[in-house]
This record gives sequence, C-alpha cells and structure tokens, in this order.
Amino acid sequence: MTKKIAISIPDDVAERLEREPNVSAFITRAVRRQMAGEHTRQTLRQVGFRLSDADLAAAGRQLDEAQAKLTPELRAKAAALLSEASSGRLAIRE
Repeated sequence: MTKKIAISIPDDVAERLEREPNVSAFITRAVRRQMAGEHTRQTLRQVGFRLSDADLAAAGRQLDEAQAKLTPELRAKAAALLSEASSGRLAIRE
C-alpha cells in the first residue's frame, strides 16, 4: 500500500529531486537508509554500545579518509588478489 503526502523542502533539495526520474522511489530509498541506521543504532544501544553523534561523525570522517586512499591501482591489486584467493592459487606469504 502507498500513501500520498505533501512535504515542504529547501530549494537546494528540491533542485536535486528535480533530476530524479522517480522522486518517490528516491525518497523511499533515502528514508529506508535512515530507518536502517536508526535500527542499527538502537540494536547497538541494546547490547551496550553508546554512540554519540560526535562518535558517528568521527567514524564517518575516518571512513571517508580511508576511501580517499583507495586508488584505482589499489582496487586493481585487491581484485587480482581476490581472484587468486578464490581460485586457490594464492600463495600464503609470511
């Protein structure tokens, strides 16, 4: 079932949505990602983890920094190693 709703959004967000062929699907995916994050944080709290917004922001920055270091060369090397490992040809290095 679906429900039609009207929302007010800032101009910059509206401009971004205008580029989407299916705004409803785009918004649905975005809200579901948000809901998944909320569920994950709730689950972590239930098992004893306390993550503040500052903690999450710091982790996000660390992830961004790590991803920025992934050059095309490193991606190619990783793909080659994965291929070797999955084929059983990977020599164990010590």
